[in-house]
Amino acid sequence: MARLSFSKWHGAGNDFILVDDRDGRLAGNLESLARKLCHRHVGIGGDGLILLQAARMHGTDFHMEFLNPDGSRSFCGNGSRCAFAFRSTLLDRREAARFTAIDGVHAARWANGGVEVSMRDVQAIVRLEAHVDFIHTGSPHLVVYVDDPAAVDIVPEAHRWRYGERFAKEGVNVNFVRWHDGRLEMRTYERGVEAETLSCGTGVTAAALSAMARGLCPDECPVTAPGGRLRVRARRQDGGFSDIFLQGPVAEVFQGTVETAP
Repeated sequence: MARLSFSKWHGAGNDFILVDDRDGRLAGNLESLARKLCHRHVGIGGDGLILLQAARMHGTDFHMEFLNPDGSRSFCGNGSRCAFAFRSTLLDRREAARFTAIDGVHAARWANGGVEVSMRDVQAIVRLEAHVDFIHTGSPHLVVYVDDPAAVDIVPEAHRWRYGERFAKEGVNVNFVRWHDGRLEMRTYERGVEAETLSCGTGVTAAALSAMARGLCPDECPVTAPGGRLRVRARRQDGGFSDIFLQGPVAEVFQGTVETAP
């Protein structure tokens, strides 16, 4: 058995296992590794596995490889914020950086005691029903407006969409939201995790853009998720949004080593 060093981080309750793979030694079955390490009962437990890897593109500082607990790959907003903070800790300096992920190039910096990352442009928001929007923010999201997210029986309600005919093949994240007391309140069911998470960066971004498009807030939106408070700012452009930034808290939980197959 080989021993693998890791660091556990969370961004507003969204928790991740981070591994320094800048030397590229983890070239094996990463999907299997993610499933093993992210398991809440027989593994470390986490909403995803993140490998901090060497830069793949000129003008960038690192690459973030993100795997969901089921081994699938996607972009992760809170995960990218944690990856940037993890790198800052390894380098012992807090400089801004540019990095690549599965959906392209992003920028990150420390801001207001937390980490802010740039998100990909959103070309359009699709109104599926009067109370439901579909938005792709690096991962596909439904934003479902309800009277009170806290009262939603989230797993069966999310499954109606997640495994419905329209989204069963590719999967979709489902966010239940309401505008209340000057901020967006929300809960998220994440595909790949197949459960509720305490927050979801791409989901927070999708919900905030939906609220902006519906006129509930201007170009900046405060969001409260069960795991903490985040903020999204963006610029409207041609029916969509550009210059999108997600900001929120990050924290290291613990460090450790784990045995893995050679």
